[in-house]
Amino acid sequence: MSTDRHTRAWIEVQAGAVRRNLRRVRESVGPGPALIPMVKADAYGLGVSGAVAAMRPVEPWGFGVATVDEGRNLRDLGITLPVLVLSPLPPGAYDALVEYGLTPCLSELEGVAKLSAAAAKRGGTEPFPFHVEVDTGMGRTGFDWRRASEWGETIPALAEGARVSGVFTHFHSADVDAESVRLQWERLGDALDALPWSRDEVMVHACNSAASLRLPGLGADGVRPGIFLYGGSAGAGLAAPEAVASVRARVLLVRDVPPGSTLGYGATHVARGWRRWATLGIGYGDGLPRRLGNRGHAVLAGARVPIIGRISMDVTVVDITDVPGIEVGDVGTLIGSDGPETVSLEEVAELAGTINYEILTGLTARLPRIWMDDGRD
Repeated sequence: MSTDRHTRAWIEVQAGAVRRNLRRVRESVGPGPALIPMVKADAYGLGVSGAVAAMRPVEPWGFGVATVDEGRNLRDLGITLPVLVLSPLPPGAYDALVEYGLTPCLSELEGVAKLSAAAAKRGGTEPFPFHVEVDTGMGRTGFDWRRASEWGETIPALAEGARVSGVFTHFHSADVDAESVRLQWERLGDALDALPWSRDEVMVHACNSAASLRLPGLGADGVRPGIFLYGGSAGAGLAAPEAVASVRARVLLVRDVPPGSTLGYGATHVARGWRRWATLGIGYGDGLPRRLGNRGHAVLAGARVPIIGRISMDVTVVDITDVPGIEVGDVGTLIGSDGPETVSLEEVAELAGTINYEILTGLTARLPRIWMDDGRD
């Protein structure tokens, strides 16, 4: 194992798998579209420093984040490539964004004016670039595609010292529905036709992981893969990514308990005979979903064992009666593989009643991220 024995729980992240998943996106969309990997939320919870290092050999055009602080962190890591800040900005963030040379993605005219003011304070001879988001059905951000001729005429007047360098949209159902993607793509095309900028002047991008795999012909000038890079399924019927993250925890205690012994808050599990229980050093305080209690599994010594009782903040108990030889200090796997057995990210998400994104981003800072590289590519 790649951790000291005092480490109670951790995440192993396979850099080679991240890199190969990004290459698979490249193979899907072909050589034309730029790759803009999403590394927001600390690279979906797995560690942005390791993620950008893993992806560099694939030569991404730039990276996508959600906040100015995330973009500043990339600059502090030495990233000089373009960084798109895709979420709307709070009012006081524009000066810092300009200072760090980040590219904002704007959804309203007031934001264009604020960016222009910040760019003017910076000075310089080159207009500061920004991308315009077009709302084609997602509804949460973006300029309305139906009114493109109106806001398209207004933006140039507000953008003194700045310039539109990209136009994009976000597909709301690419993970399940190709027809909705085509409809949104048509709406984006209608908006582009109504805008005063030449198509050659702007970078057009729309595809997330799912659309990059399901409808790669819509790759346009760039694609923005996310969850697929980190080992999460991008949608039904799509190729599975290579697994990236494994969540491990050490056995802290082994006990033989008599019939009738109860376990955990609410005593929701009762031993129906002499049983052997193992306490693992991981709980919902580490991001292990509490809903896995009495329904999820772990893997110890290559065998699946049930999680019993309610998961606590710091520990989780499994029944190891049928797996002889388990001792304190052994390692259990809560997500990932051990020998022939696997607890997949998708299984955990389904049992927890949520999505793979939430499982990864919910893993807390208490778990060290240990990046490994098999060097296979």
